[in-house]
Amino acid sequence: MPDVTTGDTGARRRGYLLWAVAALAYAVDLGTKLAVVAKLEGRTTVSVLGDWLVLRVQRNPGAAFGMGEATTIVFTVIAAAVAVVVVRYSRRLASTPWAVALGLLLGGALGNLTDRLFRAPGDFQGAVVDFIAVRDFSVMNLADWAITGGCALAVVLSFRSSPMTVTAGAGARAPRA
Repeated sequence: MPDVTTGDTGARRRGYLLWAVAALAYAVDLGTKLAVVAKLEGRTTVSVLGDWLVLRVQRNPGAAFGMGEATTIVFTVIAAAVAVVVVRYSRRLASTPWAVALGLLLGGALGNLTDRLFRAPGDFQGAVVDFIAVRDFSVMNLADWAITGGCALAVVLSFRSSPMTVTAGAGARAPRA
């Protein structure tokens, strides 16, 4: 529940938390991608946990599991839209867990959006750098893990009926339609 006595101060603090989580997720994703491309691209896999978890650089122009390779620009637009929606909600957050969930989602979306915008072949169609290979599952990056974690937390919060935003009666502006 929002703290009615502090007006929107609590929502503002949760907004800052969202931005901090997003910045951390983005920075860790970008840093690992830069390191992996510099040190591992073109080399054999590096075993982390036997053959269950290995590091293997793979460029992915599509979505999860390599689907949609011919529609890379669609994923670029989706990532940008997710970022805009999260930013819009960032000022009215009603709970700390929602701030963390949306921060992970924003940081991950920005991490993959950066690849789409600045990696070859460019023109909003860049391939995302994936490097965490889980046996019999997928090759992903830390942005993907942040998105997955943020979505999982959002699902749990939704099932618990935890409100995402502060309403007008709780000291913040009412959301615009």
